[in-house]
Amino acid sequence: MMTNPGNQITQGQFSFLPPLTDVQITAQIKYALKSGWSLAVEYTDDPHPRNTYWEMFGNPMFDLKDPAGILMEVNNCRKTFPNHYIRVVAFSSAHGIESPTMSYIVNRPKKEPGFKLVRQEVDSRSIRYTVHSYATEKPEGERY
Repeated sequence: MMTNPGNQITQGQFSFLPPLTDVQITAQIKYALKSGWSLAVEYTDDPHPRNTYWEMFGNPMFDLKDPAGILMEVNNCRKTFPNHYIRVVAFSSAHGIESPTMSYIVNRPKKEPGFKLVRQEVDSRSIRYTVHSYATEKPEGERY
């Protein structure tokens, strides 16, 4: 049984679920705000699993407490970058954590080209594997 029939990028929470609706996104934003986390909206056109540094859309929303304002930022990012991956990230500043505690994708390109596994034989008959994103075969800004 295939667990990812749409062959979608699976990064962050809820990756194996159908795309979240704005109502579901708002519910997650409310949960993050209730937990005292700060939120940010990020985007990229290179969703490689090791690409953890996405571009930030606007500034982090440290003091924003209204879910509607954060959803407005998500929708502004969707309008600006409709063919990019967009995610919401919640950051906990609690002592001992001080890192992202929630991250989920809220926008995807219509067509996700996926990845290929590159096999390379090296010294002493060792084999190395590398994951290569088909999207990066085009220059930045022209990938989707």
